[in-house]
Amino acid sequence: MRSYTREKKIWCGDKYLEVDVIPRTFNADQYTKRGTRSKRKRVSEPKQKNLNQKNARRYLVQLINANFENGDYFLTLTYQDPMKPNSIDAALKEVSNYIRRVKRVYKKFGHELQYILVTEGGDESARINHHIVLKRVDGVSRDDIEELWARGRGRNRQQIGYANCNTIRANSNGVTGIANYLSKDPKGRKRWSSSKNLIRPISRTNDHKYSQRRLEKLAKLPDQGQAYFEQVYKGYQITEIEINYFEMTGWHAYLKMWRL
Repeated sequence: MRSYTREKKIWCGDKYLEVDVIPRTFNADQYTKRGTRSKRKRVSEPKQKNLNQKNARRYLVQLINANFENGDYFLTLTYQDPMKPNSIDAALKEVSNYIRRVKRVYKKFGHELQYILVTEGGDESARINHHIVLKRVDGVSRDDIEELWARGRGRNRQQIGYANCNTIRANSNGVTGIANYLSKDPKGRKRWSSSKNLIRPISRTNDHKYSQRRLEKLAKLPDQGQAYFEQVYKGYQITEIEINYFEMTGWHAYLKMWRL
């Protein structure tokens, strides 16, 4: 079966780039002419917002890296026992109401809320909790964000549970560390959602840059070809390289990099 090797670049904002180099067959791409360079297009968002799926986890990492940076906020919300929701649907409704309260505060200071929400738990072995990545804006403090995790007003105000809003810092692995943490393989089920005003990953393919022979040579180098790739993708610092061989398809490469 005739085949060739495709490079797929995925731009996540203007700082973060992922690259896949994968073998393709002409039968699989019967409507795509080999050697052509595609136009940039938005990466398809997973239909199922369930992080048990590998593609959904990877898309979440791309989305976080495209929109957030060190200095933004990472928020964890839990429930105290009297406030514990009786179902995952009830928890999603609770956190949805909370996000509406945060939106109102952001709007008061002339800003639009940008966020990614991950909810985990809900089965017998795991308590429900929420993690939210928020864009930091002037006028809204971490205390403001934490205090909104409550029901009622005045004397009737009740704290729903624990709320901990931290600034994302480079010395704690930064945004990449948060993205990896949120996308890790879940023991139970993880659900995620986001605001509609986020930058979405953009991709473009190129079918003439690599060959299977080239990938094999790079895989056998002590640095897995890092020096070579840094020449190919000038202006980027490569932070991760994976080159693997699969019996049924051939050599695959996967790279992560940040603009210098």
